Formats: sequence, structure tokens, C-alpha cells
Amino acid sequence: MPFQKAICPYDCPTTCGLLVKTDGDRIVGVQGDPDAPAPHGKICGKMRRYEKSIHSPDRILTPLKRIDAKGSGRFTPISWDEAIAAIAAQWRRALRESGPDSILPFYYSGVMSLIQRNCGEALFNRMGACSLVKTLCASAKGAGYAAVMGKTGCLDPRELDDSDFFLVWGANMKATRLQGMADLLRARKRGRRVVLIESYAHDMAPHCDQVVLVTPGTDGALALALMHVLVAENLADFDFLEKESLGFEEFKASLAANTPLWAQGVTGVPARVIVALAREYATASAPAIILGSGNSRHGNGGMTVRLITILSAFTGAWKRRGGGLCGCDPGGGPYVDARRITRPDLRENTARRVNINKLASTLDPGQTQTPIRCLHVYASNPVGSVCDQQGIRRGLRNPDLFTVVHERFMTDTARYADIILPATFSVEHTDCYSSYGYCTFGTAYKTIPAPGACKSNWDIFRLLAQAMGYTDSHFDRGEQALLEELLRHPMAGLQGISETQRETLRRGGLISVPYADHTAWKTPSGRMEIVNAALAAPMPGYRENHGGPYPLRLIAAPSVETLNSVFLEREGLVTRRGPMTLAMHPGDAAARGIADGDAVMAHNDLGEVAFVARVTPLAAKGAVAAVGIFRASQSANGNLVNTLHHERLSDLGEATTLNDNTVEVRRA
Repeated sequence: MPFQKAICPYDCPTTCGLLVKTDGDRIVGVQGDPDAPAPHGKICGKMRRYEKSIHSPDRILTPLKRIDAKGSGRFTPISWDEAIAAIAAQWRRALRESGPDSILPFYYSGVMSLIQRNCGEALFNRMGACSLVKTLCASAKGAGYAAVMGKTGCLDPRELDDSDFFLVWGANMKATRLQGMADLLRARKRGRRVVLIESYAHDMAPHCDQVVLVTPGTDGALALALMHVLVAENLADFDFLEKESLGFEEFKASLAANTPLWAQGVTGVPARVIVALAREYATASAPAIILGSGNSRHGNGGMTVRLITILSAFTGAWKRRGGGLCGCDPGGGPYVDARRITRPDLRENTARRVNINKLASTLDPGQTQTPIRCLHVYASNPVGSVCDQQGIRRGLRNPDLFTVVHERFMTDTARYADIILPATFSVEHTDCYSSYGYCTFGTAYKTIPAPGACKSNWDIFRLLAQAMGYTDSHFDRGEQALLEELLRHPMAGLQGISETQRETLRRGGLISVPYADHTAWKTPSGRMEIVNAALAAPMPGYRENHGGPYPLRLIAAPSVETLNSVFLEREGLVTRRGPMTLAMHPGDAAARGIADGDAVMAHNDLGEVAFVARVTPLAAKGAVAAVGIFRASQSANGNLVNTLHHERLSDLGEATTLNDNTVEVRRA
């Protein structure tokens, strides 16, 4: 049986290359592709048994129609003709009676490819439907980085081999950047120090030389105090900062109040630790900050990332190989013209914008805008992963809402659908992939036929366009033709590739493009913009996050065994992960009479969620961490952690603030 090249489609910065063995109808084995330029054949345990998901007996193989109350999960099979006709009829009625603002497409990162993830936008643009503001993950992080660096590329993880000191800042690399862990472990073997700054350090602590626990939402204060020390002790690269940045002198003067003692009171990090860390950071020639996303998911998240980004340049590290910041946009693309997929030119109206984090309030029948009458969900499971779970459930139960879900399994969102459309896995369709963590791009072609009546997102949207009477030629072609068009019109990231690389893309596989020039500042001013006059807050400084009236700060931590709400069909992974846990500091647990392993209830004004307590000194005092996303059936009271997440947005990027909520915890 031959191996064929494929690419992991899931929400991970690496976009790993795969080799899949097939008998023509089924995948019988999966391994890493040694030719893949970033992971070099290393893949996570989740993907090593990818075929268990693809050929799961629980997979949905035919269109389904609801036959009982919304949320009951009771459906009956129907044909594609029936499903498409029913959806088109509901859309036409909504358009006629309420207008295009009553139709909301909803998708996110269940599929991370370019075609299958984004292809629905062409249809909804043609229809004039709502435009979804997709800021669920790290938009505040991207906006905070861009506020200082513009489009300047940060470090590709492969450049970390030249780094001589590492600040792993809010990044659970074991769960979210597994391939980068090899670089980190190799660096430690060579005697290079790794310091972890985290609020919950369970997974990463064994792989680091020092752990600095910080109160959630206060990372910006820590960055300011570190820069205060660098200035006060003449450890900053003043020549570099004066020449290469805007506003340094003004910002330097503002640091006088941000002493380590001040930061100790805000962050919980001892002043002596801050001073020692600043000196160690300054001593390194090419220190690298590996920045995660969790600390950007606060009301002050954009400002936090601005401050950490400025810190990364304070010793002049960006001018040296391996120095600077890793974890934002590495600057390899753009590779293809996404407008050829999303077709904004088909829209004839001004779209109603709906922020993805405000689904609950958008679906609230009492809200003042045009009610949403049709919700179309694909590549997403909002009941499990979007803020205010109870509000979303109330909205989905509305009898006047018609909900369609593309799915492979009966997720918590699919249970509320009126119609479910069976979707494909990555090996059952053709697509291309742009890595958001590396300077790599790839193509992957259909390897096996889709089982049962499953169809790709693109084929589903083509059928729906036809049923709506849209005759635009865009909807006449298959995904193969669309991919070929994208490759015929390459963007900057693919302009200089070799003929061998072009052939790799034509056949299927991943290629690498050159790393960014990290001191070719791609900003409006041509310099790093420490002070950015285009922002509402031009001068960077510490800002409080949203917070709340309850005593414990809640954060959502990633799981090593699963990924967001993906892989919950894999009982082996779910069993190994264990029950829904809430990690808390021993002092906080003792004050509440809670012991490790106790059943506990976390609550705030939005609701309450049942957990099992994990008491550990690797959680910051005053913080609790909920690890992973689960199915509602795995929760003792049927509620998931997003029950406790408010819809409030970040200061920059209109992003989620899911780590910016407070709770109280009691024994159940």
C-alpha cells in the first residue's frame, strides 16, 4: 500500500506534513512526513492515529433532520436534495421577510485550511448576509504586536537554534507548539537557560530551569518592571532604541514609576525575582521571548502584547540571529490571494458585522437589531468553545431560529441543529494550507473517497448556491480548479520559489520560504513604534483588565491530549486526559476546605460548572485553571467552562477575553 502526502488541518502553528497509507478506500496508517520543512517528520500523538477519527463508527454519514426538541440530539436521515431544498427555502423566506442581516454564517478553526475553511464567505457575500468578525483566538495578540512592529516578521521557530536564552511567556508549548519543544530541549542540553512565565505551569515546568508564576492579566506590569530595571541599571541598548524606534525617550521617562516593588504588588512576582530576571535577560546576547496567546485574552490583552514586544527589543536582541520574539506572525506570506476564495466583490450591500465572541447576545431574541433567523455553522462548535454557553444555548433553542451545522460527529452544537450536513476530513478533499507559526505553505490532494453521503464544505456551498439560483461562474468549479487558480496567481510569499518547489505544490507537499528580515521594520514610520499615535492609547503603559467581583481569576488552559473541541470522539485520548479539572493553588484550596480530587463547583454571575479539583503549587495564587474543552455529557452538571466566560472584548483586535473572568469555588 502506497503512502501519500497530506497535511494536518487542525489549529496548530506548525501545519505538519503527513504521510498517509491507504488501501484506496480507507486510511490504514499515518506518520510524519520527513520532507516537511518545519516538523521534519515529528507529529503529535493525536495525529498518529488520525484514521481512528476518519473511520470512527460514530461519524455522521448522511444529512439529518431534527425530529425532537432542539438540544435533544434526535434526528432522522434525509437526502441531500431534501436538505438543500429545506435550507434554501428558509434562506429565501428570511431574505424576503427580514433581509440579509437576518442570516449569520458562523465558522472558526475546526478546519484551518484556506479553501474549505473560508469558502462559505463567497456564498454569504453573494447573499449579502452578515459578516462574521473572527476574533476568537489571538486577535488581540496580533493587534498588540502590529501596534509596535506593523507587518515586520517575528522569529520563525527554526531560528531559535541561534537563541542563547529563552523566556517562554504564557506558552504551553507541550500542548500548542510541540515541534518547538524539540528546539527548547536541545537548547537546554547545550546549557541555555529557559525561564517560564505562566499562571498555570503544570505541563511546561518540568522542561524549564525556572518558573515565574504571575497573576493572570498582569503580564504587562511584569514587562514594564523588567524594562524599568534595564533602564535603571543601564542594561538597555539605548543606541539601538533611539535609532530604530519612535517614542523611546518619552516611554523611558514613563518607566520611573514601574518599579519592581510596584510590580510585585500587581503581579505577585517578588521584586527580587524581577530584578534577577531582568539582569539575566540583559546578559544574554540573543534572548528570545516565545510568546503564547493566553495573556492576550484579557481586556488589556493588546496592551500586554505591546509591552512584551517592546521588551523583546530593549536589549537590541532583534539585530542578532536568534534574538527577539517568536509566536506572532513570522512574515512568510501572503502566499495566495484569499479574495479568490472569499470573493468580497460579490457583495452588493454593506455587511452587518457580528463579532464571533458575541454570539449569545446576537441570538438573544430581546436584542434590538434585526433578529438572526438563519444560523449556518461550519468548522466550529460554539456551544463548547465560545463565551457564555448558557446564552448560546438559549439562543439556539429559539423556535424562530433555523440552524444548519456541517459536522462529522454529534457535537454539543450539532445537537441544536435543524439540519446537519455530513462533512469530510482533510484526506477526503483537496486544499492548501498556510502555517501561522512558520514560513511554510503546502498543498494536499484528495486521497480517499468520502464515505456515505459526506461532502466537502466547498461542494456543499456550491449546491446551496445553485439552489439559491446564483449563476456566478465561481460556484461552477470544483475545489481542484480553485486550488489551481490560486497557484496560478501567487502572492508575495510564493513569488520567489524555485521550480522544484512549484512542482512540490503541484504534486502535494509543504515548502519553506526565506525567513523575514527582522530589522526591516514594516511599519508606517519605518521604525519600531513604541509610541503609536494611531492608537487610542499612544503611550504604552499598564492597564487593568476587566476582572470581576469574585476572588479567583479563571483561565482556560489547553490540553495536551485534545485540541479545542476536536478529537473528543477519540475515547483513548479523552480517557487519558481524565475528568474536567480545575487547578488551584494549595493556599486557595485550603482556605476553602478543598483537597486534591474533591468535586467542586465554580460559579459567577453567568452560571456554575462542576469540576474535579487539582491542587498544585504550579497554579498562581489567586488563579484557577480549567484544562481543556469537554463534551457536555462529560460534565457532572452538563455545563462547560465557557459558561463562566463573559462576552467582553479586548482593548485591541476586538478579541475574546476568555481568560479575564473571576469566579468563586466551593466543594460540591
